[in-house]
Parts: sequence; structure tokens; C-alpha cells
Amino acid sequence: MKQPFNLFRIIGAIALLTLAIGCATNGTQTTDLLTAAGFRLLPADTPKKQELLNTLPKGQLSLITWKGKTFYVQPAAVPNQAYVGTPAEYQTYQQLRLAKQLSNDNLMAAQMNQDAMDRWNVWGPGMYGGFYGGRFR
Repeated sequence: MKQPFNLFRIIGAIALLTLAIGCATNGTQTTDLLTAAGFRLLPADTPKKQELLNTLPKGQLSLITWKGKTFYVQPAAVPNQAYVGTPAEYQTYQQLRLAKQLSNDNLMAAQMNQDAMDRWNVWGPGMYGGFYGGRFR
């Protein structure tokens, strides 16, 4: 009776590992997009900056005003560091994020179309010479 129990443990461990890897890649993709948009990874080198950084939600861009200027800030995975960008860099980030989403959507649509056409291979539109014409005209 121990055999099935161990099998379920292995399957569960694989599922959790897959989920953890999937979640980790989302954070990496976001930081890659932030860096590509021009955001800079800056340290919170003063107590006031550290206090402000600790109040910001993790994994989210926040709009802040610092010394009369507007910035977008996202705390980094590294302690006491954050990705900091201007409104122009934020616009670039939004465009890159949208382009990536559209690219993913187009890839998924292409894969679905390919899957739909692969189903015809069993019967084959070529069985009668294609959809329009062939041997039996």
C-alpha cells in the first residue's frame, strides 16, 4: 500500500515545483521589462528612502513624488533596492508590456490554428484532391 502513496507524493512535488517555477518567471519577466524600459535599480541608501521603500507594496509599481518630481518605483527582490523610473520610462514599460502580451496572444492563436489544422491530417483534405477539385470533379 505504500507504493501509491509515494507516487502521489512525487506527483504533488512535481506539481508544486512547476507552479513555483511559473511564478518565478513572471517576476523575472517584469524586471526584464522594467530594465528594458529604462528603469534603474537604485539602492535605498538613506533611512528616509528605506522607510519609504518599506511602505511600498512588493511586486507593484507605485507612483511617488520625491523632492517635487514624479517617479514610478517597484521594490526589487534584493533588499533595500528598487526599480525607479520617470513617467516617460513608465510609458515605455507599458508599451513593452502590451507588445509582449500581444506577442503571446498571437503565438497562442497560431498554436491553436496549427492544432485545428493537424486534426485534418487524419482524414486529409487531400483524400479527394483538396477542398476544391481533385480526382472526383
